[in-house]
Amino acid sequence: MEGINAFKAMLSAAVAALTALWGWFGWLVVGWVACMATDYVTGSAAALRTGTWSSQIARDGIWHKVGCSVAVLASGMMDLVIGLLIGHMPGIVLPFEYRVFFCALVVVWYILTEIGSIIENAGLLGAPVPRWLKNAIEKLQDQVDESAGVSGPDPGGDDASAQ
Repeated sequence: MEGINAFKAMLSAAVAALTALWGWFGWLVVGWVACMATDYVTGSAAALRTGTWSSQIARDGIWHKVGCSVAVLASGMMDLVIGLLIGHMPGIVLPFEYRVFFCALVVVWYILTEIGSIIENAGLLGAPVPRWLKNAIEKLQDQVDESAGVSGPDPGGDDASAQ
């Protein structure tokens, strides 16, 4: 029993240290990375189950995730530039400290996209998926879009998650 308590204490200390280092946004990014990995694994498993697995599609899925990572980095740079501008422009005073806005929205949008793809993969693996769950994810994505001042997916972008 002492070993379990020691493990719990070490885990709690590690999570507390990482939270102090990363804050809430860092955990959001960790969640997104976990969703990307889960989507890739479940997508590959679903493709193997249906007999449609191909190395080209798997590589395309990885490239898709690299592109998403680039979009997150770009939104992070945008937040950095906006924060610097706001912090160094005379006469501009906000009632809060600007740290991150666009990057958080992009990461949440991608998390919802990955979760939607994971649910789709679960269906391809034979699990029954409630329609209300799919609808809830779509509505949450719409709310993220609305909070950023847009509606609907980017017509020039690829909103479907690849393997």
